[in-house]
Amino acid sequence: MDDDGPRADDLRRALEAGARAVIVTGRAQNPTGASLTATRARALRAVLRDHPETLLVEDDHGHGIVELPLHPLAGTTRHWAFVRSAAKAYGPDLRLAVLAGDPVTVDRVRGRLRLGPGWVSLLLQRAVAHLWSHGAVDRAAVARSYRERRDGLVEALAERGVVAHGRSGMNVWVPVPDETGAIARLLQRGWAVAPGARFRLASRQAVRITVSPLTAEDIAPLADAVAAAVRPSPARTYG
Repeated sequence: MDDDGPRADDLRRALEAGARAVIVTGRAQNPTGASLTATRARALRAVLRDHPETLLVEDDHGHGIVELPLHPLAGTTRHWAFVRSAAKAYGPDLRLAVLAGDPVTVDRVRGRLRLGPGWVSLLLQRAVAHLWSHGAVDRAAVARSYRERRDGLVEALAERGVVAHGRSGMNVWVPVPDETGAIARLLQRGWAVAPGARFRLASRQAVRITVSPLTAEDIAPLADAVAAAVRPSPARTYG
């Protein structure tokens, strides 16, 4: 993948190699912040049409916190599910999502619910429905706030010669030569970041920085710390 989401050629290779399901985060992808463009979505839909039996699952957890438009892939394959969560925009304790999909896939989800939790709290459903219908959250203001902090950090890092990614969402992805060393040096300076190892398979080493707790005053000191942390360790000689 890149900043525009999954690459069409790589998706085709995976499906031709036997992959039977695809999970796509259309925007605010964690950890890179990638967001599907209209051009990339068209290319992915063309690939999926050649593999109609693929199960397509789309996770739109960025709804309400992202200004970029959504370019869904749903309906391209015979079996699909589109999930939109309330947890990011309305509060992490609101563990509820809306699901749409083809009849077979939706029925399978219902069956799994009966075997596990059984039902989703009616009180929770009513609380979320009230928040949605009464405009309890200014979603445009939330999205703008995340964008200002995210873009501010990406730009500050660029000014210091550090490449970073973060088109949408609440994270910035920073490739580094050594995850362990970068994390340790940042921690020594009072900054905690997530190691990229838990998110990546074939990508180069990186760290994830979550911008949600940052203030405008934090941007420059954090960028300075990251720039210092990603530089190679100075060579040492011993007499």
